[in-house]
Amino acid sequence: MTIAPEEPKTETPVPEGHVKLTIDGEEVIAPKGELLIRTAERLGTVIPRFCDHPLLDPAGACRQCLVEVEMGGRPMPKPQASCTMTVADGMVVKTQLTSPVADKAQQGVMELLLINHPLDCPVCDKGGECPLQNQAMAHGRADSRFRDTKRTFPKPLPISTQVLLDRERCVLCQRCTRFSAQIAGDPFIDLLERGAHQQIGTAETADVFDLASRTSSGAPFQSYFSGNTIQICPVGALTSAQYRFRSRPFDLVSAPSVCEHCSSGCAERTDYRRGKVMRKLAANDPEVNEEWICDKGRFAFRYATAADRIRRPLVRDASGELREAPWTEALRVAAEGLAKARDSRGAAVLAGGRLTLEDAYAYAKFARVALRTNDVDFRARAHSPEELDFLAAEVAGTTPEYGVTFGAIENAPTVLCVAFEPEEEAPIVFLRLRKAARKKRTRVVHLGQWTTPSVRKTFGELLACVPGSEAAALDGIPEHAPDVESALGADGAVVLVGERAAEVPGLFAAVRRLAARTGAKVAWIPRRAGERGALEAGAAPTLLPGGRPVTDEAARAEVEAAWGVPVPAEPGRDTNDIIGALAGGYLSGVVVGGVDLDDLPDPALARQALERAEFVVSLEMRASTVTEHADVVLPIAPVVEKSGSFVNWEGRRRAFDATLEGTGALPDCRVLDTLAVEMDADLFTQTPVAAYGDFARLGSSGASHGRFWESGPARAAAEVGPGQARLASWRQLLDEGSLQVDEPHLAGTARRVVARVSAKTAAELGDEVTVSTERGAITLPVEVADLPDDVVWLPGNSDGSRLRRTLAAGHGAVVNIEGARR
Repeated sequence: MTIAPEEPKTETPVPEGHVKLTIDGEEVIAPKGELLIRTAERLGTVIPRFCDHPLLDPAGACRQCLVEVEMGGRPMPKPQASCTMTVADGMVVKTQLTSPVADKAQQGVMELLLINHPLDCPVCDKGGECPLQNQAMAHGRADSRFRDTKRTFPKPLPISTQVLLDRERCVLCQRCTRFSAQIAGDPFIDLLERGAHQQIGTAETADVFDLASRTSSGAPFQSYFSGNTIQICPVGALTSAQYRFRSRPFDLVSAPSVCEHCSSGCAERTDYRRGKVMRKLAANDPEVNEEWICDKGRFAFRYATAADRIRRPLVRDASGELREAPWTEALRVAAEGLAKARDSRGAAVLAGGRLTLEDAYAYAKFARVALRTNDVDFRARAHSPEELDFLAAEVAGTTPEYGVTFGAIENAPTVLCVAFEPEEEAPIVFLRLRKAARKKRTRVVHLGQWTTPSVRKTFGELLACVPGSEAAALDGIPEHAPDVESALGADGAVVLVGERAAEVPGLFAAVRRLAARTGAKVAWIPRRAGERGALEAGAAPTLLPGGRPVTDEAARAEVEAAWGVPVPAEPGRDTNDIIGALAGGYLSGVVVGGVDLDDLPDPALARQALERAEFVVSLEMRASTVTEHADVVLPIAPVVEKSGSFVNWEGRRRAFDATLEGTGALPDCRVLDTLAVEMDADLFTQTPVAAYGDFARLGSSGASHGRFWESGPARAAAEVGPGQARLASWRQLLDEGSLQVDEPHLAGTARRVVARVSAKTAAELGDEVTVSTERGAITLPVEVADLPDDVVWLPGNSDGSRLRRTLAAGHGAVVNIEGARR
């Protein structure tokens, strides 16, 4: 018999920076520094664990992931935690699949974890989706040797108004404490005591734990990201006050969704039952929000079921009262009124910044096709012509392929934040900045007025300046901060610009000059979810869809060929000019799409404008400041009841389907399409799919973007007189926003509403300060911060500090200030 010679075995080459090891008899190549538990996962071997999380630093707290390890032919004396041990060349690993020792160790750890764990799975909020349940079945013993009484605690313990703690369920995995300290930067929750008495708690609740003698800062668990600790808790120890005992996982239907609260476009999972949203969870999207969302995105969804939601159209009758009317009548009255206004002195569109891309496109097209005007603007806030020129030149049309992204921020050597408070205005951007600073030592520089939590938690530097002088401060960086100038010249450096820049004359031009000097990439991060999409959709007075300038004849011809109608050649009015024209009688009518008048620079003038307008049509979901002035109110669907997409600040389209079907609520694009038909015009936006198809057929502009006017050298802010101060302001994440109604648990973790001043100014004012203009006054308690002298900071839209409505003032304004000692 002839035996064929054996083929010589070829060694698999190991790339540089990698090692070769054996797991359960199978050779595997892994990068140096990779954790054993990750390498096993890539092989398809799931090792049970509780404390391990891919986005948290290793802890080795629960010991559930024990495996048998051999190095250099010698086994380690006892099983090792695979979540803390990194791979090494020649390592031999045996998991519970091939090692009786590892299997027994894991069963023993599970038995210890269950000794004091209560048998309350039927009433536990985690029941049905609990890793402890699943792993006890897969890796635990069939019976327990423990016969004594289990440890109990009073429950639930409120860590905050949103988060409740059941201490007897806790397995001390430290996921919550590590998230708070590492990811969010809010280390108010921690492990207290030692040994058998160890438990999770906060400094504020130390006396509840009989730890009154323990040194305590008294700081509550007041984090914008506390809901993530509930989601990553592997047991039912941390639960949501909003969701507790409301439902069970097997009662719920889950649907992927996108957050509507800021411009990050976070991926979410919405769980609903019987046509009602029960909760929202973070979805996993490594390119955007990873596995985290802010509390506003998690808990602020009750606005869709608010008692004042408008379900049927309203028409103002001869007596001046709004009454419910059929859709056919409401659309007919609206069409007749708008047509009359259009043919009189013209009609405009105020689109608002909360729209989906498809809805914003419908507003933009409705303005040009049905109303025959470029008077359309999405900026329901302080704005400027300079801002629109900047957006046309630098932002419109950018995409993640060649613009700034979350990943670019994480890998940037230096990031400069200009007129941008990340934790308050774009929380997921803040988390990525903090991660970059922690993990990759990114240098984060903030151009602002005081050392805010965002500055502190991103380990950042503050370039302090007087509000209103940011443009001069940027131009002065080469002289006053040359190290920042050179750092921004490094490859990958990023400048993040917030919407507050529109309130500072010359700031956008200064940003552009800085980028030209250093080569840093620039990203614009608005606060509202729909603003970037509205810009792309052409809901702006100088831009057509796809970033096409209205004044560009070739670009205009592309749109006219696609729409089949002529497009006005003259740039339209922006929001301020539309309000002024209505108030002055130069415009007859207006279509308002979900705009809160108190967000506008001068709410009193806006009310006066709507009072004087001959015809007002409002598309809104809930009664607002516009409703009382509207001639026709057309109800529209909230995000959960329609499909569509948001475009996030990166330029990334974030599409979603309707979560709740069959509610009868209509998206804005459908309402506008039908209204246009009544006016003998066709929008072809009857569904979000149709609207996006019509928009996509236009594509991006082949023409050059609008020219950006370069202003001269920036000027410093003017000096203030006696009894005056310069106002600094921005909106806090949790405030009086209309999408946060009916959610008291969320409101309970809003930050204190105070007036911040320098120590010198506080000494002159006392414990309380009154800030006033000729319009009104706001009185708040004083808190000292490292602000420049003669500067006062107030939140923009919080309880007791509604700046626009009360003072008609914003960032950089000169205000009167006086104090009173209590």
